[in-house]
Amino acid sequence: MCGIVGYIGKRKALPILVDGLKRLEYRGYDSAGVAVLDRDIEFSRAAGKISALEDELRTFNHVNGLIGIAHTRWATHGPPTKKNAHPHKDSHGKIALVHNGIIENYSELREELKTKGHVFLSDTDTEVLAHLIEQTLEDEGNGHKRTADDFLHAVRLSLKRVCGTFGIAVISSDFPDVLITARLGSPIVIGVGDDEYVIASDASALISHTKNVIYLDDNEICAISRNGYHIASLENQVVSKTIEEIEWGAEEVQKNGQPHYMMKEMFEQPEVLLNSMRGRVDKENGLAVLGGLQDVGNRLREIDRIIIVACGSAYYAGLVGEYMLEEYAGIPVEVELGSEYRYRKPVINQNTAVLAISQSGETADTLAAIREGKMKGALTLGIVNTVGSTIARETDAGVYNHAGPEIGVASTKAYISQLTILALFTLFLGRQRNMSAVTGKRIVEELQLLPEKIQSILDQREQIRDIALSYKDTKNAFYIGRKYCAPIAYEGALKLKEISYIHAEGYTAGELKHGPIALIDETMPSIVVCPKDSVFEKTKSNMEEIRARSGKLVAITTEGNTGIEDIANDVIYIPKSLEMLTPILATIPLQLFAYYIAVEKGNDPDKPRNLAKSVTVE
Repeated sequence: MCGIVGYIGKRKALPILVDGLKRLEYRGYDSAGVAVLDRDIEFSRAAGKISALEDELRTFNHVNGLIGIAHTRWATHGPPTKKNAHPHKDSHGKIALVHNGIIENYSELREELKTKGHVFLSDTDTEVLAHLIEQTLEDEGNGHKRTADDFLHAVRLSLKRVCGTFGIAVISSDFPDVLITARLGSPIVIGVGDDEYVIASDASALISHTKNVIYLDDNEICAISRNGYHIASLENQVVSKTIEEIEWGAEEVQKNGQPHYMMKEMFEQPEVLLNSMRGRVDKENGLAVLGGLQDVGNRLREIDRIIIVACGSAYYAGLVGEYMLEEYAGIPVEVELGSEYRYRKPVINQNTAVLAISQSGETADTLAAIREGKMKGALTLGIVNTVGSTIARETDAGVYNHAGPEIGVASTKAYISQLTILALFTLFLGRQRNMSAVTGKRIVEELQLLPEKIQSILDQREQIRDIALSYKDTKNAFYIGRKYCAPIAYEGALKLKEISYIHAEGYTAGELKHGPIALIDETMPSIVVCPKDSVFEKTKSNMEEIRARSGKLVAITTEGNTGIEDIANDVIYIPKSLEMLTPILATIPLQLFAYYIAVEKGNDPDKPRNLAKSVTVE
């Protein structure tokens, strides 16, 4: 959460910083700001989106500095106001700092600094760190002329006093030739260019400048000058890093003529499925070929229990995976919310696999669960979209989604890719065990048909739009489904809540009569995921119960199941597939349904209020 950009090089910093902020705005858009070092540090901040900052920057034409930092905020401490916007400064405006994370002991540090004469101008925890660096520089001065090494030393000592998480970038007018960045729990990537460096919390901010990057690990600090960089641990041990290459290009973070990233990313879903499967299926033998699991293949044969940990949409993908793995691989599976699992005392042994699902690979709660599993001896696995992310690096093995960058806050293509990878993972483990070659071939055949089937659903978008708009004024909604489609009901409700701000709840269909059906009346629509599968008749009975109480029904069902029109007010048809793969198809109309309602209500589906793309704080 929050977006950080920094630049040091031979070009004017300000345009690069603002462009980077625009590419990172999905990480937070409560406020934004820049600090550029010219003769002094020039600050500009604004509450609201990047456009508000750009209005402020009209008076910044005189700023030509070649080093600077910038930030777009998702508020944690203090409301989203101009005074709480980053960058924050020290007492004399000589130090500027941007921060992603939470300083848990900021109150204690703040009170200590107040006793030494420091005056604070914001409500944030971040401002404390700027003042702490200032005070540390003063305490460590010893009367000699200070150098950039002293600045680095002061930042290091200050960070060692911090309890919590941070990704930071800091500059000082007293040391105009160095930019310092560090991380603990919040991602930092350093783009290595030609005599210039761009640092960011996400590679999308630097991809238009370079594809060569270095990923900082936790408890690492980097001092960057125009001539090079120096990376060390917070204990001042030199760290050697390999420069890696980003596999996607700047064109992948453009809207490509669509009105929103969310629509663009929904349209990419047929291609995303192809990319997620490319080179990973052996149709002739009914096998999944997952190179990322090759080194742990023998250990996976011994696994007798899987714990899936995830948050948000990834958690719902995990619930679908639970059905897949138990039915086809015969392995007991538990699915846990990362935000709760980290506080459990899990029973884990060496025959347990802990599987993390995360688009960003930086989700704080999911990462904590992986570390807990590793400490207790479990095999740790990841399904991650972001190459080089922390979860990807810290797990024993895993599978990349290859979905490309996802900019829309509400996950669409990454979610579909996660379901696809879970199907491949099920095939991989199933064929290791008792799954027949015939069943494996059938799964592969049906997987390969999915891109075309998804496109056929996208081609129905105008019909889905018409249905969606007839429900745009509803205040509440139920989403229901059974078995494989129960998690899809949860995901559909989440999408509606996220971007349209309509209250929606997802339930397993059989649970309605255990309480929630009391809310059904003519104003409460129910969106029912009811393909013609093994539990269709059961779900159909639940629809009859809703209809008997004057509730409106929107049915998502399989092509040819026309009898449903006698019960439902509106019907959206999806192609037939294997029951385990139907959730992939059923998700698409729910995404479109939520999108069209959000747009009709005047909301920006790419930037839903109070949300950010990557949750890197607890």
